[in-house]
Amino acid sequence: MGTLSVSVPDDLREQMIKLEEINWSAVARKAFEEKVKEIEFLRKIAKKSKLTEKDAEEISIKINKNMAKKFKGM
Repeated sequence: MGTLSVSVPDDLREQMIKLEEINWSAVARKAFEEKVKEIEFLRKIAKKSKLTEKDAEEISIKINKNMAKKFKGM
């Protein structure tokens, strides 16, 4: 198995040290696995998509505008 070093802020590291019963390598490994699966899934969907980059940009703009309206009214 390979080794990977991860940097975290000092205050987070101190909190993690206090939780000595936690296997932080296992926590990180699980998070990495989930993120890789998520990205692979999204790439698979995108590969099958018939949307052009312009179409995707237009949809993104509409979503951002609608979300801004929603949160502005809160």
